[in-house]
Parts: sequence; structure tokens; C-alpha cells
Amino acid sequence: MGALNGFDSVGAAYAAHSGSARGRLRHDLVERRLLAELPAPPATVLDVGCGNGEMTLRLAAAGHRVTGVDPSARMLAAAADRLATRPELADRVRLVDAGLDSLPFDDDRFDAVCCHGVLMYLDEPGEAIARLAGLVAPGGLLSVLAKNRRSIGVREALAGDYATARRLIGSGADRSVGNLGRETRGDTAEALDRLSAGHGLTPLPWQGVRIFHDHLDDAWAPEPAAYAAALEVEWAASWRSPYRDVSHLVHTLARRPERSRA
Repeated sequence: MGALNGFDSVGAAYAAHSGSARGRLRHDLVERRLLAELPAPPATVLDVGCGNGEMTLRLAAAGHRVTGVDPSARMLAAAADRLATRPELADRVRLVDAGLDSLPFDDDRFDAVCCHGVLMYLDEPGEAIARLAGLVAPGGLLSVLAKNRRSIGVREALAGDYATARRLIGSGADRSVGNLGRETRGDTAEALDRLSAGHGLTPLPWQGVRIFHDHLDDAWAPEPAAYAAALEVEWAASWRSPYRDVSHLVHTLARRPERSRA
């Protein structure tokens, strides 16, 4: 699948981005969609690549039972520290030291399996989708958040880095440098849907995440009313082409049929 190395060294940068308004847009949009698709709590959720626990804690706060896994000791420690400040969630959250290639859940199935912001660090998505899909219970959901291959170069162009944008767009690049200073690879929603379908899941409508605000840096700090308005515009556009086609991230979801034997 390709190695996921070096995340201990970018933990602070990830936390800063995650806590920014631009980072919150991502989390708020993904959470809203997940809560609309999940069954009534308490559903069992596996959050693969949970990082500092942002989505793990959000879903637990909504009443679900969440297992967050990550291969980075520093990320897991940050998640544990955040959980310690929310004692009311302690009995709904489990944190596990594991990566995609070492998930210790061979006999478990979950109502939802989430893998957000991970595939972009892998050489290809097929093996990961196969492993994740195998953990989805009948009637359950697979939620994948990936870098949008079609929009590579858009952020750079809107931010005024025309030389880089021209190089990326002109070459049809499938990867570019991401928020954390690391080169990351893109996928298309259609390709991810095909992979999910190949493992017995039924794709749901996909969404684009961060369309109009991706080129802003983490210093963007709108007032609450302006942020709420930005969120609603992003949500409305996230369902619709051509807007979603140039989003920085694609959020694909697929459901395993209730009567599946897989």
C-alpha cells in the first residue's frame, strides 16, 4: 500500500490546520454528511487514520461508539489528551495503535468505516479500499475522504502561484504538495466509487469538500456569521457539478446491502 511515515513530525502542523477556519470547513462538511447517513446512535464506527481524534470525538459526541486507529504515536497521544478533556465521551471511544496494513479487526464488522485524509499518502487506493470494505457490516457505510485529482493546480492558481499551477495543469499531474508540506496523490470520485462497487458496496452521491475557500491560508478567521454563511455555500455547492468537480477533496460514501454475505 505504500508507507505512511513521518507523521509524528507534522503533528503540530496538522493540529494548527485542523483548528483553523479552513480546517473546520472540512470537518463540518464531512460530519454533517456522516450524521445524515449513519443510523441512530449508538452505531459502531471505525475511524482509520484518526489523527488527533477530531472526527472520532465529533461522532462520539453524537452518541456513536467509535474506535479511532492511527499509526502515529504522537497523533494518538494528542487524541488521548483531547479525550481526557471530554470525560463524558470516555466510554464511547477506544484508541488503537494501528495502520491500514495492521488493523486488528479480522472478526469485527462496523456500521461505518471512515478513512479520511489517508489515501493521498498511498501509492494507490485499491488495496486500502479492499481492506476497509471488508470491515463494513451489512447495511453499513464506507466513508472515504481523498484528494481530488481533477483539481490539482486549482489551489495554486487561485493563490497566485501561476508557475506551479501551469506546471501541474499542463502536465496533468496526479499529485502536488499538500497542507503539511508533503507531496500527496489525488483520486477521482468515480474511481473510488468503482473500487467500492467492486467489493460489494453501493456508491452513494459523492460530495466535493472545500470548493471556494481552499486557496485561503490558515490565517483566514471569519466572524461567526461569515463562517456560517461560507459553510452553507460550500454545502450547497458540494452536491452539484461543476462546482464539486474543482473541490480540493472528494468525499465518497458507499453502503453494503443489508443481505450481503460479504
